[in-house]
Amino acid sequence: MYRPNTAQFLLCASLVLALGACQQSEAPAPAESETVAPMPDAKPGLVGGDGRLVLPAVEGRPGVAYFVLHNGSARNVDIAAVHIDGVGRAEMHNTIGGSMKPVDAVPVEPGKDVTFAPGSLHVMAFDIDPALVPGGAAEMTLTFTGGDKLSMPIKIEAIGSGMQGMAGMDHEGSH
Repeated sequence: MYRPNTAQFLLCASLVLALGACQQSEAPAPAESETVAPMPDAKPGLVGGDGRLVLPAVEGRPGVAYFVLHNGSARNVDIAAVHIDGVGRAEMHNTIGGSMKPVDAVPVEPGKDVTFAPGSLHVMAFDIDPALVPGGAAEMTLTFTGGDKLSMPIKIEAIGSGMQGMAGMDHEGSH
């Protein structure tokens, strides 16, 4: 009868343990150069909706965009900029007493909504790509102070389907 000595026994046991450890090891961590910090692309707690871009009656004139933003977070946020795919330049404006003025930022308190609508806050859309046509859609991205972003789809509409409150206003005078 064969009886292994202590040294042989310890060698076999250590090999078994080493093989067992190999099977249970985790995947190697990615190299430092492979790790990418997440980019801010959606501000937590914010929800946008009812987005629409109303095209101008005359090509080359500005259009206007409307939407609602709900701040479900526990912090104040400020909309710092708006981008609409297919639009060369988008500017936030507010109409007060029949006069339209550019707005640098729009604050939104926790638990509140801000509504961009005819006759109040709105987004002027300049240099609109002719490929944007009524019945289509585009993507609008809101950028917040600090760099976070929120994107949402917006419907594209012809003038007359939502311009109430904007009639008779000079959209070129403040640019």
